[in-house]
Amino acid sequence: MEIIYVYTRKRSEFGRPCSFSDRPAKVNVDIPPDPSVASEFILRNPVDSYVQHTSDMSEHEVNTERVEVESRGVNHVEGGWPKDINPQEVEQTIRFRKKVEKDEHYINTITHLGTLMEHCVKQNNAINIYEEYFGEEEVAEAEDEPPSAKTINVISKLTSFFNVLLSKRDPNVTKRTATHLSWHPDTCKKLAVAYSSLEFQQNTKDMSFDSYIWDLENPNKPELVLKPSSPLVSLEYNPKDSHVLVGGCYNGQMAYWDTRRGGLPVEVSTVEVSHRDPVYGAIWLQSKTGTECFSASTDGQVLWWDIRKLSEPTETLVLDVTRKGLLENALGAVTLEFEPTMPTKFMVGTEQGIVIACNRKAKTPPEKITSTYSGHHGPVYALARNPFYPKIFLTVGDWTARIWSEETKESSIMWTKYHLSYLTDGCWSTVRPAVFFTTRSDGTLDVWDFLFKQNDPSLSLKVCDEPLSSLRLQDNGCVVGCGSKLGTVTLLEISSGLCTLQRNEKTLATAMFERETKREKILEARHRELRLKERARSEAQETEVEEKPVESPHEVLNRARREFFEVIEVELQRRAQAETQCLRGKVPGMGRTQPQHSLPWGRGHGSASVFQVKDRAGEEAAAQGEESQLLKDKEEEEEEKDAA
Repeated sequence: MEIIYVYTRKRSEFGRPCSFSDRPAKVNVDIPPDPSVASEFILRNPVDSYVQHTSDMSEHEVNTERVEVESRGVNHVEGGWPKDINPQEVEQTIRFRKKVEKDEHYINTITHLGTLMEHCVKQNNAINIYEEYFGEEEVAEAEDEPPSAKTINVISKLTSFFNVLLSKRDPNVTKRTATHLSWHPDTCKKLAVAYSSLEFQQNTKDMSFDSYIWDLENPNKPELVLKPSSPLVSLEYNPKDSHVLVGGCYNGQMAYWDTRRGGLPVEVSTVEVSHRDPVYGAIWLQSKTGTECFSASTDGQVLWWDIRKLSEPTETLVLDVTRKGLLENALGAVTLEFEPTMPTKFMVGTEQGIVIACNRKAKTPPEKITSTYSGHHGPVYALARNPFYPKIFLTVGDWTARIWSEETKESSIMWTKYHLSYLTDGCWSTVRPAVFFTTRSDGTLDVWDFLFKQNDPSLSLKVCDEPLSSLRLQDNGCVVGCGSKLGTVTLLEISSGLCTLQRNEKTLATAMFERETKREKILEARHRELRLKERARSEAQETEVEEKPVESPHEVLNRARREFFEVIEVELQRRAQAETQCLRGKVPGMGRTQPQHSLPWGRGHGSASVFQVKDRAGEEAAAQGEESQLLKDKEEEEEEKDAA
């Protein structure tokens, strides 16, 4: 091939990166306007154009073919009969069966198959084909996993969505507290939340009264809006009918909803027969109809209801620990506890820090209050029995959480450390007997495992910046919901180590609770013995005081006057003694000094009795007489010397 022309360039002149620099603007061409062409100028409307600097992207969707599943089955009936025999005729079937049973081939076949079946049956009885051989290793792996929790969902209200959706009905800036949570009893995919502002005189006229039922698969919009006549403080699903909920209102009324009928309450109790304060606790009872519940309020009453007739309560109990039944002496209830396995017993946590144990089936109202437990410095915000040991219960109040036993009423058997922030709620784990949860006013969720350590929580998680107000655990023990003061509900998934029953955990927990209960019993017995001794000593002192004659007011006045003049006399004698000591110091040869006595009320020797004052006065008078006699003798000797 013939090369006509070759383009050549130095290697240093190509392949180098571009080097840009700043320089001032420079006018290359300047064309002055031509006035003669101005008439030909056509004014055009402004045109906007845009430039997209990113690459074009295409959106593509693919729908897979839908798999249609059809349920099919085969119904086996009696068959295998010859064509000439009708299986519906009993006589023909019996005749044919007898004929076949006499056949030698049939007998030999059954004998052979029976031997094989007998071997298989014995083999199944000897070996468990469903036995798990590696269960211990799985438990060990769960134990090695460090405690943790992760946020799986956050339900926030009154922030953006509701201000847009419900702008006419809920435009207020004041946030409402998520006061109570209740999980759906069947699916655990729904959560009922009661919203109310519990701060004194903070409710504005335009504040919403609504509470909501949330679907966790669609947290952006509530599944149902509950519209009570007053803000809900407590809200509970019916465990027997998941469509029915009961709620306690801020004004003391009770109401119930049927979700199939919408958001308006089906029935509401009248104000005259309801509570006088907010209903902080409402719990369903175990009954045949599934329509009975009871409630408690800070007005000091516990009321029993049947939602089929909310016109009046079926039963009333006044929480008067003096057992006089007076409402003015009643303690305000803040929380309720009811264990279905103990249908006649329930417990109430009060504002005064006292837990009251009650028995509904007692004969008289005073007998319904069986015992009290006092251990908190403020209201008891949470009260829950251990699901594995009903005699062990948890209380949360002030800065601690305490574990109690029904057998020890004077003190709790175990407790947490005092936190810097107030504790607001707590509950037991549903799957592990020694694990419980607490929430704090600084927005922290604590998970305690008392078998692991008791001084500090196994897991502390900062959920939000505002105080946490409510807490509720799912029945599976893996998901916990936390409600805050600003109405945000956070759902947390607990690590498997905290929601999986460990090996021998029940045995260890039983031993721990029994050991601590026994220790508290011994301490209670010792304290009781010391109190009895102190009481006997005080009674003996009171008896001695009573044996002394009672003085009249005149005698008391005379005795006080006499003691006063005696003290004055002692003071005069002391001053005379001091002057004598001064004179004796001036006289030569007199070097002996007398001990100085302080006043009876002096700080150095303490306060002396009247008898001690009299003895001391006598001693000082005798000493003064001796000194005056010595002075007289000395003066006579000097006079004799002068006369001589």
